[in-house]
Amino acid sequence: MFSKCRLQTVSLSFAALLAVPIGGASAETLVVAGYASSFEKVMREQVIPDFEREQKVTVQYVGSNSTDTLAKLLAQRASQQFDVAMMDDGPMNQAIALGLCAPVEGLETSQVQPLAVFPEGKGVGMGMVATGLMYNKKAFAEEGWQAPTSWTDLRDPKFRGKVVMPPLNNGYGLLATVMLARIGGGGERNIDPGFVAMKDVARNVYVFEPSPAKMTELFQTGQAVLSVWGSARFQAFADTGFPVDFVYPREGAPILMTAVCPVAKKPASAKAQAFIATLLSAKVQKIMAESGGYAPVRKGVEVSGTGVMPVGERLAKVIAVDWSVINPVRNDWTKRWSREIER
Repeated sequence: MFSKCRLQTVSLSFAALLAVPIGGASAETLVVAGYASSFEKVMREQVIPDFEREQKVTVQYVGSNSTDTLAKLLAQRASQQFDVAMMDDGPMNQAIALGLCAPVEGLETSQVQPLAVFPEGKGVGMGMVATGLMYNKKAFAEEGWQAPTSWTDLRDPKFRGKVVMPPLNNGYGLLATVMLARIGGGGERNIDPGFVAMKDVARNVYVFEPSPAKMTELFQTGQAVLSVWGSARFQAFADTGFPVDFVYPREGAPILMTAVCPVAKKPASAKAQAFIATLLSAKVQKIMAESGGYAPVRKGVEVSGTGVMPVGERLAKVIAVDWSVINPVRNDWTKRWSREIER
């Protein structure tokens, strides 16, 4: 994984050296570390082309996941290759604490949801996803099972070998563990009840799977009928016609915020700030909602086909976890997970 990252970094540096003015156009290249998969497709097809024309800049988009992006930022600290970085809220808070992000300029905090504003204004949310339960409606109907309503349903013995969920080093797996800890009387500051409950859940888990593609495959083959997943991932799967539904558990659905920051580097690109402003524009917020399933963070953006994204009444059902407590101990939790849960 990291050898691939180093190759990507070398190729990015080489591409930057080759950038020369053509026909009077700007030679500037903006390097963006963003999400891969369906998110990248929307960015490349519906967002980046207009931005390049308007700003007279070439965008070099590097698709990855949040953990890898954070690792690259740390590895390149002495000579950052990225100008803009997109990450989930957990890794973004870590990046800010480590001094890897610069302030977002011109941010009108009154125009975005309060949850979208990061410490010191050094990052901002660009879309919201609810973490909840996805289940196979057809399989449940055939078994005569009621739809799940609670995080504790993951522990029900009738789902033995039929649950699939991401591991703790993935945001969804971590948030499920925190919710089980809260239900058991603990929480971010006392994760023990979460690990106790997760040992019961593990008995039902067919596999702890981080890959979205593999997750959907396990549902399609019938090996899994219940999972922990995000509303945007669910919506993309449901749009294929597969009989799945999504539940906001009664104890609450933790919010997973997709976020962006200008990378702290000298010299910093003014285009980085322009790119972030574009991501927060009503036009792009609407695109990301309707094409990607990410609920807008910008207030007043009206979207059609909201599906299960956290908007309207559903927004009241989401909760935020305390990343300032989680991030300092996240590595310890991951090691404990390897010892006690996924052995």
